[in-house]
Amino acid sequence: MPRGRVGLLATVPGLLLVCGVLADILGPVPYSGLPLLAAAPLVACMVLPFRAAAITAVCACLASVCVDVLVARPVTALVVDFLDVALISGIALWLKWVVRRQGRRFAAVRAVAEVAQRAVLPPPPARVGALSVATRYECAYAEALVGGDFYAVQDSPFGVRALIGDVRGKGLPAVSAMAVVTSTFREAAGRVATLRELGEHLDRALSGFAADACDQPDAHERFATAVLVEIREQEGSVRLHHRGHPPPYLISGGRVRSLEPTAPGLPLGLGLSEGGPAPDCDVFPFHDGDYLLLVTDGVTEARDGDGVYYEPRTGLAGRSFRGASEVVNALAAEVTDWTGGQRQDDMAILVLTPLPAGPPS
Repeated sequence: MPRGRVGLLATVPGLLLVCGVLADILGPVPYSGLPLLAAAPLVACMVLPFRAAAITAVCACLASVCVDVLVARPVTALVVDFLDVALISGIALWLKWVVRRQGRRFAAVRAVAEVAQRAVLPPPPARVGALSVATRYECAYAEALVGGDFYAVQDSPFGVRALIGDVRGKGLPAVSAMAVVTSTFREAAGRVATLRELGEHLDRALSGFAADACDQPDAHERFATAVLVEIREQEGSVRLHHRGHPPPYLISGGRVRSLEPTAPGLPLGLGLSEGGPAPDCDVFPFHDGDYLLLVTDGVTEARDGDGVYYEPRTGLAGRSFRGASEVVNALAAEVTDWTGGQRQDDMAILVLTPLPAGPPS
């Protein structure tokens, strides 16, 4: 809230006290100012710190007594008026104390969630191998720092490998499954020869995790969609292995192209890779100045007020970018504008682009 508006609201309790006193003294109807005096502590608890709200409550109680003495009301009326204002003030202060305590607990939980996010989903470095990397992670609710979307980037003997995906569900079960997928990817990306085999390895890890948690609700439904990426700079190409996830986009020369899979694979964690059909990699050209944009469905399923889905191929077309971070920032701003700031789902963005060649040595 703007500071000017906050400052204006802070004056309301004082105005209620003054108006309550004047209405009680000068008003044609007895006790006409009592509701205003009782309302002052309530409003103070909403717009002022606890100490200032407590001072307002004391002032309201004293004002009620002083007015009754000034207008020579009976002692019974004085006591009843005082108790009315004191009771409402006490309830308001108690509620404010409860809310403040809950706020402190929430702040502690938020801090723990932030640490957990950094541990489970650490941001990749700005440079991996010969690629520049930029990421953005935004939860559907600002209060929840950790969701089910994930990404990872790692250099390997086979080229730079990356992963983006989305775990079904929310909460701690989704975070646990996300941790299994990302940690398994980091462990295996440098030693598994092909993306297809890497996808099968991730599938077995997530299936085993679900089997170990079979006594928990929805354990059999813990799966994740994903896209695995391998970029070999010397070949000028990018390999993609799809596992039921929205396809990446290739931004090249102002054009935005969706890299659709030839044969989409099943999501990870279903346990159907072994002995079953699995797609091979799709290969696409990837040169200097190109950007590989990988997103989760928080981008592709973002809707405007009319229910129309956002389309990156239209929103980013015809634009020039000076780096991976600029692509991420532009896309995040586009989605926010498209939805009016109302996110419907978690959103993860990962952008990879070749680093500019340095001067010859």
